[in-house]
Amino acid sequence: MDCMIKHIQIIERMDQLIRLQATGSPEKFAQRLGISKTKLYRMINLMKQLSAPIEYGTTIQSYVYTEAVGFTFGFYRSR
Repeated sequence: MDCMIKHIQIIERMDQLIRLQATGSPEKFAQRLGISKTKLYRMINLMKQLSAPIEYGTTIQSYVYTEAVGFTFGFYRSR
């Protein structure tokens, strides 16, 4: 269970950095997240399987979303 929570936390942080267009190169992105570059690519592929429109913008040297999306995981109170 802890492993799944850790993966969700990494995806939440990735989402935040992608929104800010502040990921940097894949090497820097992985370093910021405290994971290997291989794990970074696995996580990006997982996000893509969950329909995240992620691309790497070579001009800005950052991963970006190609369309407006939101990510949330967890429970919240309904009104």
